[in-house]
Amino acid sequence: MKKTLLLSLSLILSLGLTFGQNIYKATSGEISFFSEAPMENIEAHNTQVKALINTDKKEIAFIVPVIGFKFKKALMEEHFNENYMESDKYKTAQFTGVIDGDVNFKKDGTYPATGKGKLNIHGVEQEREFTGELKVDGDKVMLSCDFKVKLEDHKIEIPKMVIKNIAEEVDVKVMATFEPKSAK
Repeated sequence: MKKTLLLSLSLILSLGLTFGQNIYKATSGEISFFSEAPMENIEAHNTQVKALINTDKKEIAFIVPVIGFKFKKALMEEHFNENYMESDKYKTAQFTGVIDGDVNFKKDGTYPATGKGKLNIHGVEQEREFTGELKVDGDKVMLSCDFKVKLEDHKIEIPKMVIKNIAEEVDVKVMATFEPKSAK
């Protein structure tokens, strides 16, 4: 699984990365989602985030193993992986795109930014635009972003008998800290 993730990330990040460019690697990160529904709220967190930023080209890429989402209830986690996300078939979610905004990665500060690119969840790729914030602090870059995902946009089906248990749109939060990637 780890080998597959690294290979996938390498392929996704074939954004023209070459030596001498300013590449930042996520050293910590979390993607979480929250589904508010009449019967029960559902929340999950995933800290197995892999991501890179090319500050010269303002390119960004994320890859997240779907099975890495953890729930308070084991049964929710099982249903999420088997019935909805089909994580045995669609192992990862990915985003690749560019950072749009006046971000100076060489100067400390907090910058509003927009990520524009392709979000792939459940094997369905969608053009998306996310607004968020980048904070530059010395050699670290912190990213935070909130957005919504409609399940139908990614062909995630909700059985009619549990429609009141799961929202048709989930709130997603992304937080990641990046540091310069060492050349090896």
